[in-house]
Formats: sequence, C-alpha cells, structure tokens
Amino acid sequence: MLENLDITKLTETYVIPWGINIAMAIAIFIVGKMVVNILIKVLKKILTKSKMDEMLVNFVASIMKTILLLFVVIAALDQLGVDTTSLIALLGAAGLAVGLALQNSLQNFAAGVMLIVFRPFKAGDFVEVAGIAGVVETISIFSSTLRTGDNKEVIVPNGSIYGGTITNYSARETRRVDMVFGIGYDDDIKKTKELLEKIVSEDERILKDPAPVIAVSELADSSVNFVVRPWVKTSDYWAVLWDITEEVKLQFDAAGISIPYPQMDVHHPDKAA
Repeated sequence: MLENLDITKLTETYVIPWGINIAMAIAIFIVGKMVVNILIKVLKKILTKSKMDEMLVNFVASIMKTILLLFVVIAALDQLGVDTTSLIALLGAAGLAVGLALQNSLQNFAAGVMLIVFRPFKAGDFVEVAGIAGVVETISIFSSTLRTGDNKEVIVPNGSIYGGTITNYSARETRRVDMVFGIGYDDDIKKTKELLEKIVSEDERILKDPAPVIAVSELADSSVNFVVRPWVKTSDYWAVLWDITEEVKLQFDAAGISIPYPQMDVHHPDKAA
C-alpha cells in the first residue's frame, strides 16, 4: 500500500496547502495579538488623558482587549477553513444565555460604570445610599463598600445605589446646622434670643458668612420654639451640633430659662362626691 502512495501528490495536495494555512493562521494570530496590544495601549493613554477613573480605564481596556482578541482568533480559524459563522452564532447564543443568567450582575456592573464616570461620591465621603449611612471605603464595578459610624463594613450592590437617592454629606465644604430649642411661654423671648446669639457668636467654628439665623419659628402647644441655623465647615458639623446643644442647656439653666417637656395632667373624680 505504501508502494502505491504518491508522496509528491500528497505533498502538493495536502502538506503544502495545509502547512501554508497553518503558518498563515499562526502569523495572523501573532501579528493580530501585537496589533491588539498596541491599540489597547493607545486606548489607555486616551482614556487616561480624559481624566477617566483608573479602575474604569483598566476595565474598559480589558473588555476591548478580549473582544479584539476574539476577532483575531476567529480570523485565524477562518484561515484554517473552520466555519466561523457557526462559531459566531454559538458565541452569540452563549452570550445571550449568560446575559440572562447574570441580569442582576449586569445591572450592578452598569450602575458601577455610571458611578465611576459621574462620581456622585468618592472614597472618604460620608453618604447615605440604599438606606445605609457611612463613609465610602471603596467603589468597585459591582458593589461599593461603606464603613458605618459603629465601624461595621457594609457592601452595597451598585444597582441599589444608583437606582435610589444618593445623599452626599461631604460634597460641599460647608453645611448648615439646623437646631430647634423651645422655651416656656412665661420666659423672656428677647433675653433668650440674646443668649442664643451670644452662644453662637462665641464659637469660633461657626462661620460669619453666611450669617447664622436665630429666630422664633413656632408658637407650639407647650413651647415657644427658636430655630438656630449656623453655618460651619462640613468636618465640624457634628461637633458643633453636640457642643451647641449642650451649651444651650447649661446657659438656659444658669439664666433660669425653662425648657418645656410634654406633660399630662390626670384628674380623678372625688370618690366622696
């Protein structure tokens, strides 16, 4: 049988054509991979110059590299005579199935991209998102990590964050401290206002501009209510709130100004009647 084998014909018909196709496929893959690497480097430079977040730059570059390499592989397989049409259809069907299976993850991914691009908050900001208040530790593609005031670590899916209301308490350099203090109807209103103005003016952390607001806001059921609204640096917010509240109580006590509290008078009928 080997005696009847035409080596020359075999070489010309199969070996040389297949050898050329394999060599071309390898060349396409190698050159294509080199071109992809160059394109990804250029893409990274462009995105970096546009001041895009580094994490998003790396993620976009990774996705683009995978897609371009997939085209290179398909081109190499096509050179070998593989039916790439069926392969592309198979990849499309697989992609659709994976997309449906990972619907929530894709939603979190899309929200993560939006958070990184539009940056409603950054690491270190104190925010309230998805019903959680805390300091932002990290922002990743699928979730964000917050540290609560009692030092708990809470991981919140980005879809829940971007789909709801985002309150960023650190976004501005200054904040207004809103306080309400009530006094009795028998107390001196002018004296109380002067005392509140004195307490606020003596605190160096309170800003002069905008000027603090101190005024009677309500004649309530059992008290005359004053609003005290000074402006402070965001970092001083809680300290000023607590210190002013304590100082008001001490100063009111010293000045004989009462702070009403809810009371209930219960009248019993005279048993002897």
